[in-house]
Amino acid sequence: MLLEINFQSDEPIYLQLRNQIIEGIAQKKILPGDPLPPVRQMATELGINLHTVRKTYNLLKQAGFIDIQERKGVLIKPVENPPDIDFASYLEGAMRPYIAEAISRGIFIEEFQQICEKIFKEMKGEME
Repeated sequence: MLLEINFQSDEPIYLQLRNQIIEGIAQKKILPGDPLPPVRQMATELGINLHTVRKTYNLLKQAGFIDIQERKGVLIKPVENPPDIDFASYLEGAMRPYIAEAISRGIFIEEFQQICEKIFKEMKGEME
């Protein structure tokens, strides 16, 4: 999987990395049991600080996407289904600012839903 860091972005590097790994999992480019590079290797390959990679890995571990094992390294975990109530609450909270901005910019609910559906289908590989 190719990860790209945009050093000009307002989005912190650790979040860019986290989001790209999660997107890779969603698109099945990274599968359960697949390893991620060790912290030092990932940092060197991307030209970023190893503490940034460590922070990313810790966030992914807390969210249940990876398992960090001393001898095996960093492995992608199977995602537990169905999502629990805590995740649904998290998702609702995370979406609020985007929905508010869309409304403020004159986007109607139908267009917002189409955008969400398009992205969802792209991630699932269901684009026509």
